Amino acid sequence: MPIPFLELKPAYLELKDEFDAAYHRVMDSGWYLLGEELSSLEAEYAAYCETDHCVGVGSGLDALMLALRAYDIGPGDEVIVPSHTFIATWLAVSQCGATPVPVEPRSDTGNIDVEKIPAAITANTKAIIPVHLYGQPADMDPIMELATQHDLIVIEDAAQAQGARYKGRRVGSLGHAAAHSFYPGKNLGAFGDGGAVTTTDPKLAERIRSLRNYGARVKYHYDEPGFNSRLDELQAAFLRVKLRHLDEWNQRRRDLAGLYFTELSPLATRHSLLLPTVPDWADPVWHLFVIRTPQRDALREHLQQHGIGTQIHYPIPPHASEAYRDLGYSPDDFPIAKQLADEVLSLPMGPQLTADQVRDVVETIQNHRASAL
Repeated sequence: MPIPFLELKPAYLELKDEFDAAYHRVMDSGWYLLGEELSSLEAEYAAYCETDHCVGVGSGLDALMLALRAYDIGPGDEVIVPSHTFIATWLAVSQCGATPVPVEPRSDTGNIDVEKIPAAITANTKAIIPVHLYGQPADMDPIMELATQHDLIVIEDAAQAQGARYKGRRVGSLGHAAAHSFYPGKNLGAFGDGGAVTTTDPKLAERIRSLRNYGARVKYHYDEPGFNSRLDELQAAFLRVKLRHLDEWNQRRRDLAGLYFTELSPLATRHSLLLPTVPDWADPVWHLFVIRTPQRDALREHLQQHGIGTQIHYPIPPHASEAYRDLGYSPDDFPIAKQLADEVLSLPMGPQLTADQVRDVVETIQNHRASAL
């Protein structure tokens, strides 16, 4: 049977009764925006992230952008971002009128290389956005130390890491604020777009609540130009259902990742196949299971021919995209990001994936490597 890279319907079927009850609860209420479902989700997710405040917004990109706006980051400012990430991390900076300043990742984890950040800090630097890539935390303690030394804001991009821990602490509580995505494919995904900002700063949370609602704290009383970026009641109700099961589903991902490691490790030692590296202090949630090989395209084609779906996260680094041509970078300016873009391959992963399916994926990879000898 084909093994898709990601299949969303089984998650609905597993919790169908709970989702259907949530749907009817919202529809019967007659209240569809900024109501009790959202306020309840915000309280529950803030507690889950071990922080004080959560503000639901329209998307993960909006969460990043609104957090930057709430810190008054704008034209003339610079924000340090990873050179290897989804382009939304950069777009949030651009939407504020600020300039993204890329820093290379570590080649072993793909997360931003903390040792390279100081060289990127200038008098115009106002913030750092570390991304918890693929569900694995970035090394936050030294980033926060740098931020303190240079009076910078740190906004976690936690879109891929809901539930992950760094040195025992939950992602989303490690910086001054954190942006979360509830895109359907995320570990905590809605049935449409959605996002949130978590923070321990009550003034920041209050301002984001205003900015997401046209700039008004009270209806028709506009304190500043704002936006329309509100997580609706129906998605909030669905997310409340999933949040109750998130730890269990993340554990399933860990179990599947462990199986990938066990089955692929002998192959990796004999061939040019690199498995993910996990630091001792990280407890990832495996949003993605990403391997690396110089023969990525051939392997991906082989898997596709055998009905196994894969993805490339991400084939074009932001600095090499047409969207950022005006920054003047060449594709080779960030060689580690380029190498990752040329070699990474995401294998099927998700809480409804089975161990037998993982073994089928591994067997198909083994067959490809054997035929390449």
